[in-house]
Amino acid sequence: MKKPYLKKGCLFFYSLIIFLLHVPFVFAKTKSQGNFLDKKRTANPTIAKDSPIVSSSIIPIEKINLYDSLRLGSLGLARRAFDYAMKGFTVMKSVGEVANENIISIIDFSKPSSQKRLFVIDLANCKVLYNTYVAHGMQSGKEFANQFSNKVESNKSSLGFYETLSTYNGGNGYSLKLQGVEKGINDNATKRAIVIHGANYVDESLIHSQGYIGRSWGCPALPQRLHKAIIDVIKNGTCLFIFSPDNKYLSHSRILNQKMSPSFAFK
Repeated sequence: MKKPYLKKGCLFFYSLIIFLLHVPFVFAKTKSQGNFLDKKRTANPTIAKDSPIVSSSIIPIEKINLYDSLRLGSLGLARRAFDYAMKGFTVMKSVGEVANENIISIIDFSKPSSQKRLFVIDLANCKVLYNTYVAHGMQSGKEFANQFSNKVESNKSSLGFYETLSTYNGGNGYSLKLQGVEKGINDNATKRAIVIHGANYVDESLIHSQGYIGRSWGCPALPQRLHKAIIDVIKNGTCLFIFSPDNKYLSHSRILNQKMSPSFAFK
C-alpha cells in the first residue's frame, strides 16, 4: 500500500507532465493570433499598432465617399469643388447658417457655361436631384467665368457660400433671394439684387449656335423649364456654394481657410 505522500507526489508529477505537453499548443495559438494582427496592420498601414481592428461595415460607404457613390465626377463636378462645398456646409451648419441641412447646391464655374454645372444634391437620401445649366455674369467672361466681384453694378458673378432665403415674383418672374455669408466676397448680394431666376437665354440652342449660353447681370440664372422646381427645392435656408479655382477667392475665404472657431468664419 502506497503512503499518502507518495500518492500526492505522483498526482503532482502527472499534472506537471500534462501541463508541459500543452505548452507548445498554447504558444502556437498565441503566435498565430499575433501573425493575424500583423497581417492586418501590414494590409492596412493606417491601423495603429495598439488600435482595435474595426469592421468597415459599421459606417456605410455612401456616407464616407458621397462624391464617388453619386458618380459626381462623371457628371462633371470637380472633386475640389465638392470637397470645398462640404467643408463650408459643415461650417455653416455649426454656426446656424443652414436651416435645411438636407440639401446642398453647388455651381462649378471651373466648367464652361456649355456644360451642366449646377448640382442640387439631396444629402439625406443620397441623390442628385438636378444637374443643369446656369448662367454667370456678363462681365465675368463669355464661355468661362473667370472674373468676379462683390461690387454693385459690376455685372459680375460672386463666388463663395450663400444661404437661400424666401421667394418672390419680380421682373424675372418667380425668383429666389440669396444672402451671401462671406464678408467682402459676396455679402453685397442683397444690395446687388443677386437672385436665382429663370431666363430664356439659358438654353441649349445657344450652345449650338455660339458655343455658350447667355449671361446675366450677375445672377445664377437657370433654364425657364426648370427654375421653379429647383427654387422650390432649395428655398428657405439651404446652402449654395459657387466655386471657381480663383486664387484670390481661395486665399481670402475665411470659411475655407479658417483656423479658428467656426463662430468667427463670417466676421
